[in-house]
Amino acid sequence: MPIPETTGAFAIVPHNDLSGAIPFWERLGFARTGGDSAYIIMTGWGCEVHLTQAGAGPWRGPEKHNPFGVFIRTPDVDAIAVLVDDLVVRPGGVLRHREWGLYEVGICGPDGMLVRIGWPSRLMQGPAAAGSNPG
Repeated sequence: MPIPETTGAFAIVPHNDLSGAIPFWERLGFARTGGDSAYIIMTGWGCEVHLTQAGAGPWRGPEKHNPFGVFIRTPDVDAIAVLVDDLVVRPGGVLRHREWGLYEVGICGPDGMLVRIGWPSRLMQGPAAAGSNPG
């Protein structure tokens, strides 16, 4: 699958075990579309994430208090959450409309990285729209 023609800002995420992180992103619905053995480009849900091997010593990703995070903005919040229900951060990560106007869920990713998936509450349709907050 070739790298798609997209515009936007994309996260470059270091992982302590790059090859071990790929199955996580695949579970989220991403597919490898480019890169090499040390830099992997994955696309899915209209988004792109770039994965790289974290370094050693001070360049290793802190697993206990990882400051890195990725936000995936897509209307398919519910569909993705079902794929990784066992990784949802609870109690705060349950699917809900947040006070800042997003319907979202939090997922625990590789190396303790937070992955949030969300979409503007005002744009949600179907059952998720029922609890919509103004935003």
